[in-house]
Amino acid sequence: MARKARSTGYDLERHHREIVLPCARTFPWVLRVTEHKDKPAPVFIVKERQGRDAPPGERKVSVLVERASLYGDPLRRVTPVLRSIVERVRNDDGIPLELHRRLDGASVAFRGNLPLDDEAGCKLALIFSLAQRVKQMDRVELMARRIERFTREEAAYWRSRVADFGPVESRWARTGFRVLLAGESGDPDILPVLEKLRRS
Repeated sequence: MARKARSTGYDLERHHREIVLPCARTFPWVLRVTEHKDKPAPVFIVKERQGRDAPPGERKVSVLVERASLYGDPLRRVTPVLRSIVERVRNDDGIPLELHRRLDGASVAFRGNLPLDDEAGCKLALIFSLAQRVKQMDRVELMARRIERFTREEAAYWRSRVADFGPVESRWARTGFRVLLAGESGDPDILPVLEKLRRS
């Protein structure tokens, strides 16, 4: 049964079917909300659309390539930030996709694909890749909140710095960028800086 907001008669399922799903087939990024047997649910996977060369006269085919994933405690900690980022995504006609409604609640019930524009896709890919292996949740949230404030150009630039080189160089870049955004693990100034960002 479709969920409706009583005040406006808003039909979330209809909006998803008519407005969101067509975008999921064409937008440059997709957020896949799914489950994996060996990981706590939900698992968020950000994928980038890549064009594949086709023989002359045939239509170019695109495929979704996984860029990063997030689940468990880090995901729960940054979900409010992710909601804020995806809330800004609109279709080509300027209609808000209302994606944040799919990420509501302590435990996200939605499963499926959500289309992302370049800004949201780069920001989520950056957050997910930097949050991996970080044990201090305040650092994870601080990184996410600082990335949320990036412009589209800043997000694309920094994502390229941590992803587009060899594996060793990319690992070094991620390590350095974590420190740049959220200090070193155990730094006593992490929480004060985070609390200041939460208030602003």
